[in-house]
Amino acid sequence: MVDVLIRYNLLVMANLAVLSLVVVAVGTVQGFSVRDAPEVNDRPIIGVIAQASGETRAKYGKTYIPASYVKYLESAGARVVPIRVNLTVAEYTKLFNSLNGVLYPGGAVDMFTSGYAKSAKIFYDLALKAFDQGDHFPVWGTCMGFEQLTALTSGRNVLTTCKGTGNKSYKLDFAPDYKFSRMFGKVPVDILTDLATLPLTANFHEYCLTPKNFTNDAKLSSFYKILSTNTDDDGMEFVSSMEAIKYPVYGVQWHPEKNNFEFGSILKITHSDAATKVSQAMANFLVSEARRSQHRFVSPEEERSALIYNYTPVYTGTSDTAHFEQCYFFD
Repeated sequence: MVDVLIRYNLLVMANLAVLSLVVVAVGTVQGFSVRDAPEVNDRPIIGVIAQASGETRAKYGKTYIPASYVKYLESAGARVVPIRVNLTVAEYTKLFNSLNGVLYPGGAVDMFTSGYAKSAKIFYDLALKAFDQGDHFPVWGTCMGFEQLTALTSGRNVLTTCKGTGNKSYKLDFAPDYKFSRMFGKVPVDILTDLATLPLTANFHEYCLTPKNFTNDAKLSSFYKILSTNTDDDGMEFVSSMEAIKYPVYGVQWHPEKNNFEFGSILKITHSDAATKVSQAMANFLVSEARRSQHRFVSPEEERSALIYNYTPVYTGTSDTAHFEQCYFFD
């Protein structure tokens, strides 16, 4: 009887080992390996791409990064490096190998010809190539960054004009299987409930990606999965959250950073307890993804010289029409 039990246990263990190998193999094909990558770095550094200042901010510097994105990432345990526009490919590549993730912020520049777009493409291409070689590097796009991701993946402009989304907060209309996503899968249930029932996501955009345009573009629909949608004032549905099926690439049309760090009087942003928890949950997710990257600066001195701490934010929220409380500016 003992011999039978031993043989049975050995058979069970062998079957479990085979099953584990199958799960790993299937997971790798379906993109689950993104979820399973271990957190190996407790000192993550995320790059934020700068963009042209435009007329209203040009007096401070040629390019800028809103400080809310920096605070947002720092609140979850990351440090930030500004990614300047118009660097060389070699300089961007060196930064890529030093950073643990990249964030494309919102704004208003061209998705194909701007310095923002060119640097975003370099990081996007490097991130996908790295992941195919077993190197985890998350890419996150917020608002214009979300739109930039659609352009990078599809190679064309798939957006359409939407109405009433320039200064409005929405609840999220989640896709049926959103709880199985990486972006929302570990978010506490109470926060998910609030996201689905309360207007907690700040929107400041005039262009949208409709589900129809998404589905009709083979490159987009094979690369991303829609996690949530919303509806504009004309009743047009648009994609509000998505993540890549295989790669650690994420996009939201809304602004999770604004709930906690932007207070302009014209901005219709919710700062409730529920809203701030949403902001923190999204920051926690992105930084947890960055902890899976093992990239490092070549020396502590080079790391220190690259950090955002070398720059002083400017208080830009001095008027009723200001969209940002503080910004970092660069020549």
